Amino acid sequence: MIVIKNKKLRDIIRFVVPVVVIPLIVLSGALVFDRKRHILVSLAVAVFALLLFAAGFERKSTGTRCLVVVSVMTALCFAGRFIPFLKPIAALTIITALYLGGEAGFLVGAMTAILSNFYFGQGPWTAFQMLAWGTIGLSAGILAVPLKKSRVLLLCYGALSGVAYSFIMDIWTVLWYAEGFSFKLYLGALATAVPYTLSYIASNVIFLYVLAKPFGKKLERMNKKYGIGTGRAIGR
Repeated sequence: MIVIKNKKLRDIIRFVVPVVVIPLIVLSGALVFDRKRHILVSLAVAVFALLLFAAGFERKSTGTRCLVVVSVMTALCFAGRFIPFLKPIAALTIITALYLGGEAGFLVGAMTAILSNFYFGQGPWTAFQMLAWGTIGLSAGILAVPLKKSRVLLLCYGALSGVAYSFIMDIWTVLWYAEGFSFKLYLGALATAVPYTLSYIASNVIFLYVLAKPFGKKLERMNKKYGIGTGRAIGR
């Protein structure tokens, strides 16, 4: 695993990549590039998600151990997409971020989207899913301290994450329909998507309520035993 030694460079990457670079790649993929090249856009997002993850660690051993756990969480998210109606992807992404850091949460969310879509179908929407789930994980890492202290706050964050996912994905809906952004169409898309948004909210709240405590204990134990939580990742 590549480790970035320079502290200033790591800090720049940890801010610029998720806030500027990845959103620009996603939007340019929808507005500028040929839709037949959507897989290249998704792969570019995956590469920068890995770069963001690497920037969170000062030591190779710490990052490598964390990557193993992230791979397991990604596999669980992948399997979770096969559950009908209610899916645990956002919940597991949030839990990962709480205990391994925001970069790890972003990576789990982003990689789950691109890997599972090799089965469910790749398309220009994949990059938006990567951005949506990744951002949910990154934000959870930033808010890790209060979210771990309050179960009620964690469930509220899960509910808001369901809304945020719908808001981000409906940007793609409008761009696909109108080949440009229209605020009126966006409001219409949000209204039409209310049943789906409610299912996202229900999924996040239910799975966080059921999984946060047992998964949290396991990940916390791994932090103490293997030192995977000792990096300067977001939210730690």
